[in-house]
Amino acid sequence: MTRSAPRSAPGPAPRPARLPNGLARAALRFRPAGFVGTFVALAMAALVVAACGILLETGVRASVPPQRYAHAPVVVAADQRAHLVSGHGEDREDEATQVPDRARLDNSLVAKAASVPGARTAIADVTFPVQADAHETGTAQEARTAHGWGSTAFTGEKVVAGRAPGPGEVVLSDAGGRAVGDRVTLTTADGPHTFRVSGTTASQPTPTVWFADAEAVRLSAHPGRVDAIAVLPKDGVRAGTLKSQVARALGASSPARVHTGDERGAVENASLAEARELLTGLGGSFGGVATVVAVFTAAGTVALSVGQRRREFALLRAIGTTPRQIRRTIATEALLVAPAAGVVGCLPGIGLAHWWFGQLKDKGAVPEAVDLSVSYIPLLIAVGTVLLTALFAGYMAAHRSSRIKPGLALGEASVERLRPGWIRTPLGLAAAAGGFVCAGLAASLTGEDAANAALGVVMLFMLAVALLGPLVARVCAALFGLPLRGAGASAALAAANSRTNARRLASAITPIVLAMAFSSVLVFMHTSEERATLEQQRRGIVADHIVTSDTGLAPDAVARAARAPGVTSAVGLLKTAVLVPVSGSLESATAQGVTGSVRELAAVQDLDVRRGALSLKPGEVAMDASLADSAHAEVGDRLALRLPDGTKVSPTLVATYGRGLGLSQVTLARSDLARHVSDSFDSEIWTKGGTAAGLSGLGTVRDRADHTIAESRDRALNAWANTVMAAVLGGFAAVAAANTLVMTVLDRRVELGTLRLIGSTRRQVLRMIRWEALLVALAGIVLGTAIALATLVPMMKGLTGQGPYIPPLLYGSFAGAVVMLGLTAVTVPARAALRRETLEG
Repeated sequence: MTRSAPRSAPGPAPRPARLPNGLARAALRFRPAGFVGTFVALAMAALVVAACGILLETGVRASVPPQRYAHAPVVVAADQRAHLVSGHGEDREDEATQVPDRARLDNSLVAKAASVPGARTAIADVTFPVQADAHETGTAQEARTAHGWGSTAFTGEKVVAGRAPGPGEVVLSDAGGRAVGDRVTLTTADGPHTFRVSGTTASQPTPTVWFADAEAVRLSAHPGRVDAIAVLPKDGVRAGTLKSQVARALGASSPARVHTGDERGAVENASLAEARELLTGLGGSFGGVATVVAVFTAAGTVALSVGQRRREFALLRAIGTTPRQIRRTIATEALLVAPAAGVVGCLPGIGLAHWWFGQLKDKGAVPEAVDLSVSYIPLLIAVGTVLLTALFAGYMAAHRSSRIKPGLALGEASVERLRPGWIRTPLGLAAAAGGFVCAGLAASLTGEDAANAALGVVMLFMLAVALLGPLVARVCAALFGLPLRGAGASAALAAANSRTNARRLASAITPIVLAMAFSSVLVFMHTSEERATLEQQRRGIVADHIVTSDTGLAPDAVARAARAPGVTSAVGLLKTAVLVPVSGSLESATAQGVTGSVRELAAVQDLDVRRGALSLKPGEVAMDASLADSAHAEVGDRLALRLPDGTKVSPTLVATYGRGLGLSQVTLARSDLARHVSDSFDSEIWTKGGTAAGLSGLGTVRDRADHTIAESRDRALNAWANTVMAAVLGGFAAVAAANTLVMTVLDRRVELGTLRLIGSTRRQVLRMIRWEALLVALAGIVLGTAIALATLVPMMKGLTGQGPYIPPLLYGSFAGAVVMLGLTAVTVPARAALRRETLEG
């Protein structure tokens, strides 16, 4: 009788918490290739999120230190936003839009501000351009900046000779040989005036002239209105106390806003508001889209990495690992990889933000005094975003593998699941249906309404592709695989592989679709608008010569141009912008104030009037037909416009025309605009007939072709911005696509080795891999192009009335880059894998 060995005392059971951590560390150590791919995808996502977040934060925090108002502790200025209020009570909505020019205050508020207990004085501040007479300077024109002398109380200028100006007198900086008592002729918006020089000051960075305060307000072309009010405190009164007193005196219902600190810099630098809007738009709107793209792409890569390990998880289930332990393993892997990837990605993200911001400064879109804000907030958000993405994507990808019964685990993991997911499929179908609905809606609208509806098309279709990836991949494999069946054994095997491994194929197709769709929409939107604009300019500009001046054209320049030899028509144009109510918000539209008659305007501009009859009477307006449709305005309606300074007017719409994109979207009499812009000198004079030599005394003379080119340069910033956004999104998606293809090839080392063992040559295996890559690239190109067209066609129909313009060479370069990317991304790792198999063999 054999004696059984005594049972040893049972030891302590291992802690379940240690198993996932051990599995996670082992997976990182023994499967580095998959985690490298995940690391790259998450780092790229963090890069995009960090860069956009830094620009957004910079836009929110952007400020410039005050210069002119540095010694005025409290500055009162008008609200520089126009408000469109709709609804009542809890449903009340207030849409605010930055005014195109400067909103001003009523001069009566100066006395109110000066009456508060803590104020020593309040000074009305105005700034406007004047021109020195040509006979006084010996040049064609000398631009000067004009102020009231009272502003020197906070700017600090002192007369070095003479005294302060009285009525009919001026003080000059850079006197140019003039002495106290001399006469000087200055041209203001209402014509030339002669003044006595009462004093001179030291030189200024910009030649400056000071008038008596009351005369400055009268000559500024905005009688009774001032740019700002500088409030100086009594001794011992703090700026915060004085601000509260002034705000109470002006009243809560007043359009005035009281500023202290760096807020004063925004009052004197109007470009800061535009820079804030640009930066927040890039960081917010574009950043939101970029973040969604980055998250979807990174999630797809994480899901692919986890899905490639389904046999590993099946084995763990077969030996008794619980679903909770597998899920904790995935979570631990995410905690090990994602934070490090996020930190690594933030570093180039900061570099991208610095480059982007520097380019905007170089192009004049952001004031030099504004600094890039880099804090921990966008970096923390970037790291948190990639961590949550990794956790969620990993959990969803391992959900089924962790819940399968242990006895069936290995069998289920040996083949790809064909049944669609019960969560992803309905959501994907809903997104696709929404995309078709938005496309149909956009096709039925015009103007900005069509453009806004079309923007949802690309997002919904991209969401559908991401959710329905395996189904889309099977369809693509079936369609594109048909021609491959007759192209040899390697091509047929590639087609069969693609049909069998649809999920792997979907992981590679999705980022290519992203790159193709978004890059095409951003780039071809600009090429389409540029082509339509140039075509409208080519047909609409019938003037022979266009006179411009950097300092503005004198009030009598139009009359002088009309008297020039050979000139049959001369029209002055004051170029600016107005705000038009469109779809519940105020949209900026280019505007021209015309000096001349309808007949004279028709001789130099062919606006292509569609409805009504053009008129230049005060209180009447003509508008681009597409913009009128967006504003739901018909000929004869009263149109609620906001002039450049935000003033509300309701002119009668008398005509709509078809060439607003190339010329101006809104046309009205100059007198309706002149008192609502900072510089009321005409911007351009268009003439029919005459010679360049005969007009050269008025300013710079261009013919129609040169003017078209000059106008095109003004749109360069938009083109550059679209190109950069396309490069950021397209580049990210391209790297993600290459990363995914490399991961799929490296995961197939065993499969490639098996093909070599059964007699396939190295050349045949590489050819099969290339056919698969070509199939993936073509599927991504076709799907991306289809989504881009579904977005661009209704958008361009609404904005320009034409279909999109897609330059063949540019589109070919996009497609060629995708093909080359796909072939390179699979060939390099496949060669390495086959070389390793050969060496091991």
